[in-house]
Amino acid sequence: MTIKRALVSVSDKTGVVDFCRELSQLGVEIISTGGTKNLLADAGVPVIGISDVTGFPEILDGRVKTLHPAVHSGLLAVRDSEEHQQQMKDLELGYIDLVVVNLYPFQETISKPDVAYEDAIENIDIGGPTMLRSAAKNHAFVTVVVDAADYTTILEEVRAEGDTTLDTRKQLAAKVFRHTAAYDSLISDYLCEVLDNPMPERYTVTYEKIQDLRYGENPHQTAAFYRKPMAPAGTLTTAEQLHGKELSYNNINDANAALQIVKEFNEPAVVAVKHMNPCGVGVGSTIAEAYNKAYNADPTSIFGGIVAANHTIDAETAQPLSEIFLEIILAPDFTPEALEILTKKKNIRLLKMGEIAASADRKSQHIVTMVEGGMVVQDSDVHSITEADLKVVTDRAPSAEEMKQLLFGWKVVKHVKSNAIVLAADDMTVGVGAGQMNRVGAAKIAIEQAADKAKGAILASDAFFPMGDTVEAAALAGITAIIQPGGSVKDEESIKAANEHGIAMVFTGVRHFKH
Repeated sequence: MTIKRALVSVSDKTGVVDFCRELSQLGVEIISTGGTKNLLADAGVPVIGISDVTGFPEILDGRVKTLHPAVHSGLLAVRDSEEHQQQMKDLELGYIDLVVVNLYPFQETISKPDVAYEDAIENIDIGGPTMLRSAAKNHAFVTVVVDAADYTTILEEVRAEGDTTLDTRKQLAAKVFRHTAAYDSLISDYLCEVLDNPMPERYTVTYEKIQDLRYGENPHQTAAFYRKPMAPAGTLTTAEQLHGKELSYNNINDANAALQIVKEFNEPAVVAVKHMNPCGVGVGSTIAEAYNKAYNADPTSIFGGIVAANHTIDAETAQPLSEIFLEIILAPDFTPEALEILTKKKNIRLLKMGEIAASADRKSQHIVTMVEGGMVVQDSDVHSITEADLKVVTDRAPSAEEMKQLLFGWKVVKHVKSNAIVLAADDMTVGVGAGQMNRVGAAKIAIEQAADKAKGAILASDAFFPMGDTVEAAALAGITAIIQPGGSVKDEESIKAANEHGIAMVFTGVRHFKH
């Protein structure tokens, strides 16, 4: 077989003129529509209008132009079928050997601020996906191109053999079906959002690959990093890596955990993370002060960790950061002086995030968790509280300073794996107990880590106390105030224990399990 006839209609016109010019020089007849036809003609590329093929004008503002038997018979005819050959001959229909189509810019349209619903709907392509699917189905005979990156491969093979190989056509057809599936998924997602239907009867998602990863959680697992179309700014998928090695699977997960915690704060804040849990969190009047607190919260665990800041890293902060081994530092930006200091470390990864929005300003996103044979979907936990949301349940109310630390501790414990306990004092964590099978066990770990710093600290718990033993452990350590959701049938037992020890306790009415 030889490619003799091509149908070209693209919204992304990158490289299409040079591609079609060479096809024409190789003897391929070019059929085109609308703006693509005009572009090719203006560039001096011989081109035939689609109406000359169909014998029917483009109508309804271009909505109907390629939806015609003269087009789709040329795409779908089985070339080695005598019956198909005879029908094509009897009806005087021509074959189409190559289809080059990409679709109306629906994603670009809905990305515009305040896009009108009518504009979004008008940018749903109908003829394009239909041609792509027809050609891809018949890839045994038809070459179909949806990505300008494939033009070079097509030309190389056509120059050499006059046609593409079957393997190439299979690869291109598979890419087409991925492309049209992603396109339809975007449309579905948009309409679900417009109609306020976040959990429809069929849940479709599409992501685009950013990069292959060396391996997954362990070296025997394969992995890749994908980005959701229109991913919001201030996420890892939109970050700019300024320095260091490629991110690994574990780097990405840990960095995302650090990022979610630092987004809890508007004031200068620094978070250090190891294995998806914070090992140190601090806030201060400057980012340098915040880092100093985060470091001193747990100088041992921060080694080899991830550090996230919500304000620009300056030289004063960069210097102590450079003095320990860290995998990643992520921040809205880095001053030139800070970069000069940090880039002396060959392997450290520096991620420029751009503006980082605090949780209170963020829209909830869907979190998809895979389980064997399926998945579960939920809204991301961007819930936040203020002092007005808290209920004092003990005889003694927290002091102003205790209340400040309670709210700080609550922002952190929300992001610690359950069962979770966080101790805090002086705008920094002093003890973290994560992922334990019982709550008093998590409290004991946090208290042991805090040591003398537990005295006068506050305790935050991600869920209610099923009994009074956690309060008793807190009292023995010298903790003065507790924040927890409440809601246990044994709340009165915990309240009584707190009153006996002069501990102030507040209920949030909200839990923050994190599995």
